[in-house]
Amino acid sequence: MAALKIASVNWQSKLNKAAHHTSDYSSTEPILRRGQAFNITLNLQTTVQSADNFTFIASTGPSLAESQQTKAVFNLSEEDASGWSATQEPSEPGCMNFSIFSPANAVIGRYKLKLQIVSGNKVSSKFLGQFVLLFNPWCPNDDVYMADEKERQEYVLNDSGIIFQGLEKYIQQEAWNYGQFEEDILDISLAILDRSLNHRQDPADDLSNRNDPIYVSRVISAMVNSNDEKGVVEGKWNGKYFSGTNPLQWSGSVTILRKWYRGRYKPVRYGQCWVFAGVMCTVLRCLGIPTRVITNFNSAHDTNINLSIDKYIDISGKTLHLTEDSVWNFHVWNESWFIRRDLGSFYDGWQVLDATPQERSKGIYQCGPASTRAIKEGDVNLDYDSSFVFAAVNADYVTWVHYSNKRKERIYSDTKKIGKFISTKAVGNNSRVDVTTNYKYPEAGSLKERKVYKKALKLLGVRSTGKRTKTARPRRRSSVARRQNMTQPAQKPSISGKLLLDAPPVIGQDILLTLALRNLISDFKTIKVKLRASAILYTRKPKAEILQLSRSIKLGSEEVKEISFKISYSEYKNSLMDDRKILVTAVCETKQGASLLVEKDIVLQDPFLTIKVLGPTVVHKVVNVQVTFTNPLSEVLTDCVLRAEGSGLLKEQLKINVARMAPMETSTVQFEIIPYKSGTRQLQVDLVCIRFSDIKGFVMLDVAPAQ
Repeated sequence: MAALKIASVNWQSKLNKAAHHTSDYSSTEPILRRGQAFNITLNLQTTVQSADNFTFIASTGPSLAESQQTKAVFNLSEEDASGWSATQEPSEPGCMNFSIFSPANAVIGRYKLKLQIVSGNKVSSKFLGQFVLLFNPWCPNDDVYMADEKERQEYVLNDSGIIFQGLEKYIQQEAWNYGQFEEDILDISLAILDRSLNHRQDPADDLSNRNDPIYVSRVISAMVNSNDEKGVVEGKWNGKYFSGTNPLQWSGSVTILRKWYRGRYKPVRYGQCWVFAGVMCTVLRCLGIPTRVITNFNSAHDTNINLSIDKYIDISGKTLHLTEDSVWNFHVWNESWFIRRDLGSFYDGWQVLDATPQERSKGIYQCGPASTRAIKEGDVNLDYDSSFVFAAVNADYVTWVHYSNKRKERIYSDTKKIGKFISTKAVGNNSRVDVTTNYKYPEAGSLKERKVYKKALKLLGVRSTGKRTKTARPRRRSSVARRQNMTQPAQKPSISGKLLLDAPPVIGQDILLTLALRNLISDFKTIKVKLRASAILYTRKPKAEILQLSRSIKLGSEEVKEISFKISYSEYKNSLMDDRKILVTAVCETKQGASLLVEKDIVLQDPFLTIKVLGPTVVHKVVNVQVTFTNPLSEVLTDCVLRAEGSGLLKEQLKINVARMAPMETSTVQFEIIPYKSGTRQLQVDLVCIRFSDIKGFVMLDVAPAQ
């Protein structure tokens, strides 16, 4: 038989892309999903009677071994033990068509495909090409299988989205460009796996585990932050950002991932929780794992895992740093969808992953995957990091007043404050969906929620899960004992109070507030009120004092009185942090001691950008975009930069310098975009000035195919 001569290999790009839902990837390389057949055609220079002596070899990585699933050798029409197989399909003369099937548990990554032909005693080998194999949410046998097509469109194929931020009573939408199909992003996502500590320590073992979404997602959660292994993003929560980018100024993952890749894996400065979550969502969707971004309002960071967040203040209302525990206004993490072979089918479904470096897990800054079912049921002893996530959504919040003589008094214990309005973007539109009931039973009048809480306490107190290296077993037991002692009923309050905003707080304007106090008993009372306003980070860490006031107020039997006060722009403008948050506290003291603490978180509202698209949006056709902004301040704005980005609309982030703006002046900027992908697209615009770290806006565009 004459030696087989192949003129060319046709990877049937259009056919395979459509069948494997990979048409959106900006790559000339075949991108395929596991557990599904793909087609190739060999165009021949010689005539072949039979393909019975053909053997295919699919391999990935540098050290190839069938035992580790990094190499598969399979003959025509015979399924190999690994699950790979090939069949010959009808074809035209001069060519041969093959359908090659990969198993639903194949290792993901970049593969080489070879054809080996035995002719007599002679063995010849032909290299057919490279392809990338991904997880397959469309395949019922894949661990990441998702049955609902609309959910697959959202959690795998949607390349833009919304990340919710702000406060529980003032939830804001922030647009984010995931861009998982943009040029280089797939290569970068695979490079992230190759840069991990696991891969550097044992490449063969790491590659063999890349068939498992539990393993892959955990590695990504470690690699998105830079703390252990020169990962993608370096976190920073305070101070100046001169040596990098202010986290508030990012609008998407693409620029960050490219910067890391092109900068030879130097961590990108800087990120905070929503940046870590946005980048991780991009990478996991890119690799084929259904993923969404979750925001937890009033999110607890429980450093010693005793399920209690202790807040200490002095008699003036100033926060004292006597514990590492904290409650963030919001915290953003991810959920990915896959089954839990390690835990059992009850725990299948959404799994929490958190790339924000807060605590070490097994010695590395990584978190998850923790089953949301495990968290809801209080199964805090299960892998991975379920105790940490349980505390984030369900710890109790206890407030103490610490007196100068070191005496402390517990003035409030709140079982409902932590874990509010847990939010994610809806399937198919930008509205907010509340998923709190996925994480815990209802807290209002629910015996089940307290039962689960006590179960979690018992699990943490009786045996250590070994996941919190910071907390030794004896300390945990004493913490839990202390926690149980603290939950004794507090003395019935004699006064109540609320801090109310008289008008929406807008940056550049005075903030008007009212403290309303009510005497709950029939006795006459004199109350000393100490008011304090501080500029805070979204982690609620105070950074600068703005205002202190003292008042004395007399309350008759069951009387209500109001104290009005204001925080002027001149008082807060130089203290305000980039995320524009102010914490107002009022400590109300009676003769019996500090009986009431009232708190109010304030987010100063942004001035608005208006975005107009001046004409129809069609692939490969120029269209102008007009952005209008009014300076709301009584001072000149200088050194402003407008940034724009959007997958399928702009290949790289656009930057435009904006002329100085006088007080109350309106400025208009116009720029061109040339859409290169059809469908629903999100255009994000961000204005950065000295007085504003970021003023963001976005618009959704329906881009028509090229005419």
